[in-house]
Formats: sequence, structure tokens, C-alpha cells
Amino acid sequence: MPAHTIPRLPGRVAKHEALQPPGWPKPKGYANGIKARGDFVFVGGMVGWDEKEQFPKGFVAQAKQALQNIVAVLAEGGARPEHVVRLTWYVIDMDEYLAARKELGAAYRAVLGDNFPAMALVQVGRLFEPDARLEIEATAVVP
Repeated sequence: MPAHTIPRLPGRVAKHEALQPPGWPKPKGYANGIKARGDFVFVGGMVGWDEKEQFPKGFVAQAKQALQNIVAVLAEGGARPEHVVRLTWYVIDMDEYLAARKELGAAYRAVLGDNFPAMALVQVGRLFEPDARLEIEATAVVP
């Protein structure tokens, strides 16, 4: 399968390759697969609370905070947003996610830029933190 380079923010060099089988439609906002080499950084499920364990109101605000929390943990491992190769999103309400896609896309790009890793989205019945609307896991590979 041929691979193509992941689009990056200006001035950044792509280190990972998105895997796109010939003839498949291009995914929107994620990659079908990623080929990467380097040091792995695994980020456990991050909810959308701040360092004082306070949740902002609304799905998009919690998603943005969860992504910011991921970036903070990545930095501790020497990784940056462009090193993320996989995200798994767990949401309480799929309809809430779908209704917020436009605003969510803007919040995502504000935190992670134009990096679109392999992603999965799953609706779950409950999260550990009762006020959490979503939880996100991340895997990064630092070249």
C-alpha cells in the first residue's frame, strides 16, 4: 500500500506517514493508519478538567481541555502534538459529539494543529468521572 506524508503546519517536517489504500476515499479529520518509527509516548485517558479537577461547561470546552491535557503529558515525554499517531475518543453521547463537529474541529486544530492521526470514536455508557462528557487516549511516536 502506498503511503503519503501527513500534512503539517508550516515549518514542520513530517516524520510519520499516513496509510491510504488506493481507491479508498480520503478520511476527514483522521487517517486510516499511520506508519511511524521512534520512541513511544502513551497518554492514558484524559478527561476535560483542569489542574484543579474542575470541568468547564459544554462538550467542546471539555474536549479542548482534554486535548490540552494530552499535550501537557506529551511534553513531559518529549513529544509534541505532531507526534500523535493515534487517538481513541470515548464519549457519553454520540449525538452530542455529532452536533458539535464544527466547533469541535476548530478546538481540535487550535490545540493539535493539522495533525490527523488514526482515530477511533466510541460511545460508552459511563466514564469514571461523573461530570466528564468524554475521555481521550493518545499514542505518540517521537522520531
